[in-house]
Amino acid sequence: MYDLAILGGGPAGVAAGVYASRKRLKTIFITQAWGGQSIDSVGIENWIGTINIPGPKFAEDLKKHLMAYAGNIVNVKEGESITRLTVGNEEAGTFKIETDQGSYEAKTVLIATGSSRRKLAVPGAAEFENKGITYCASCDGPLFADKDVVVIGGGNAAFETAAQLLAYCKTVTLINRSDEFKADPVTVEKVLANSKMKALKNVELLNIKGDKFVNGIVYKDVLTQDVKNLPAEGVFVEIGLIPNTSFAKELVELNTYGQIVIDPRTQATKVSGIWAAGDATDVLYHQNNIAAGDAVRALEDIYMHLHVK
Repeated sequence: MYDLAILGGGPAGVAAGVYASRKRLKTIFITQAWGGQSIDSVGIENWIGTINIPGPKFAEDLKKHLMAYAGNIVNVKEGESITRLTVGNEEAGTFKIETDQGSYEAKTVLIATGSSRRKLAVPGAAEFENKGITYCASCDGPLFADKDVVVIGGGNAAFETAAQLLAYCKTVTLINRSDEFKADPVTVEKVLANSKMKALKNVELLNIKGDKFVNGIVYKDVLTQDVKNLPAEGVFVEIGLIPNTSFAKELVELNTYGQIVIDPRTQATKVSGIWAAGDATDVLYHQNNIAAGDAVRALEDIYMHLHVK
């Protein structure tokens, strides 16, 4: 029986694991892999205290930090995929965590399983990932300073990405499949007001072109059926996130996007004994530093829940 089960090995999960060790909470820490989405980043420049760090090194450092303090307090289970979260012993108020390799029981649970980027499914998308195609503007945007770039998507995330890129890119062209943007009108208006910004509607992306690195895209105007080439040295993809929360859908409340609904003051879900932090939650912004801070907030509340009656 564990005091706490931490699910996920990204910034939120690891921050929680370090704090769980410091607070001497007997913890089971379960992760399929380390680093979260940032493992795909060429260079992360906004992780506070580190000027620039490649995604794989970021993941390695997270693991090292937790293992340095885990001791006999935090039991780390690496390479296990979580399949289901249910009530364990109802009378004792515990929870059962099932994985592809076993099951565990804990008094409290912190879900920090993050989300996965919805990937492009066109020719060249896989070939040029991390060679001009990126899924994280806050991580990789500065690498494209003074270059022409493309943003794929039409929602708030796409326009927020475009706004970030306008600070240092030569031009930004946003392409959207439909005739209407899903982003808030005020956001659209502000971003499109920039002279370096352009948006194309009714556009179907056909493929990504390049040699060793991206040098352009091919798209079709769905109204005229014209096929056109657009030179670009970077492609930023914002076509949605898939929260990694399906294993908990029988127990916690999810919003329409599959994100876990939490109280932002404490990170608690509506199920007593379960908290969530990071990209798996319905908080407004999702970034590494935010995820880590949210997890620390959750750990403070979890400790009080366990020790202050």
